[in-house]
Amino acid sequence: MDLFDRVAEQERFAHAPLADRMRPHTLDDVIGQGDVCGPDTFLGKAILADRLPSLLLWGPPGSGKTTLASVVAETTSMTFVSFSAVLGGVKDVRKIVADAQERQRLTGQRTLLFVDEIHRFNKAQQDAFLPHVERGTVVLVGATTENPSFEVNSALRSRLRVIRLTRLEPPDLVEILIRAMAAEHGLGGRVHSEEGPLLRIAGWADGDARRALNLLEAAAAHAGDDPITDEVIDRVMESGGIRHDKSGDDHYAVVSALIKSMRGSDVDASLYYLARMLEGGENPRFLLRRLIIFASEDIGNADPRALQLTVAGAEGFDRVGMPEGRIILAQLCTFLATAPKSNRSYVGLETAAKDVKETGALEVPFHLRNAPTGLEASLGYGQGYRYPHNYGGYVNQQYLPDALEGRVFYEPSQNGYEARIAQWLDQQRSPTDEQEGNDSDPA
Repeated sequence: MDLFDRVAEQERFAHAPLADRMRPHTLDDVIGQGDVCGPDTFLGKAILADRLPSLLLWGPPGSGKTTLASVVAETTSMTFVSFSAVLGGVKDVRKIVADAQERQRLTGQRTLLFVDEIHRFNKAQQDAFLPHVERGTVVLVGATTENPSFEVNSALRSRLRVIRLTRLEPPDLVEILIRAMAAEHGLGGRVHSEEGPLLRIAGWADGDARRALNLLEAAAAHAGDDPITDEVIDRVMESGGIRHDKSGDDHYAVVSALIKSMRGSDVDASLYYLARMLEGGENPRFLLRRLIIFASEDIGNADPRALQLTVAGAEGFDRVGMPEGRIILAQLCTFLATAPKSNRSYVGLETAAKDVKETGALEVPFHLRNAPTGLEASLGYGQGYRYPHNYGGYVNQQYLPDALEGRVFYEPSQNGYEARIAQWLDQQRSPTDEQEGNDSDPA
């Protein structure tokens, strides 16, 4: 790099965003991932020894994936090449690999290829890395916010060591903010703040260091020569929202938390996760579909009104839309969370499906078959069938195939209305002579 290049680089750095200027250059500068990259961890030792294997860095936005890559770039003896799967394609990868092969042939130096957002490549495109990782032409370090089990080719994933990064906690973010205010290459000590506003920034950032530093930089510009106060934070945050990835791993984590909170009858947690998704811009119709499924899967016959109410709520939402549709979602969420629970219908279906797979297509009993022609009638189709309405609505007779006679698939719980169904079924499954043809009814 000549003098002009050096000056241009310094100029670029001076005008770079605060988050870029504060990116750590050594492991000692990394805050909040000590369990992953501390000096006694596998990754920490590998970086310090310059013996890094191919890796997959998996974590939420702003957790330090690119930061770790920059630390590796500063410490490794390998040639470091950074590449974004958003901006490039397989053709660019082939060029990088060809250069790496030539470099290794001429100098013996290996290449470390950092691929940001590697999940953006489809699984066929990810195959392009396989032979080069296998032969050691490149040491591949991929970064992803998505669950590798679903988004990264299994063949490639088996050749990478997965490193799981976690969201940063508020104390970690506050420490990062304090360091940024004091650092000469940060805000140079020109900006001051009490701990309260910094904690608010940390909470709003939701574990994302980049987001926290961006807000600090905006607050510093707004405050000018004055301290950063809660009032300054309020004004800067007016246009912001909480982080919610509507298609990624975090999306499914929050949806799962909503469903499990309703299943566990924790109405307050259910409302929290519902609010979190709505504030994050989640599609309300996606939530309504999940609530309809929940009403049948997790409540079922314990309260048959649940499915009716949820379907009616979905229709009502289509009529009123947002923002008033939030009221309907809140009613559905609280009703479903506090309703009695039973999954016995669904469990019964799964048990029956298992028997079907194990026993195959068993013969339907002859007395249950229809006899549309004389041939079927001569074979005994329909003979011996007792019409339940002639017996008051119920008659005890065999309905299952012979091999499964007496098999029980549906075992109602004692919750809500399903307890009445359980009582009725107990009577019908064990009829006495007097009960034969009884017109009992669950209603």
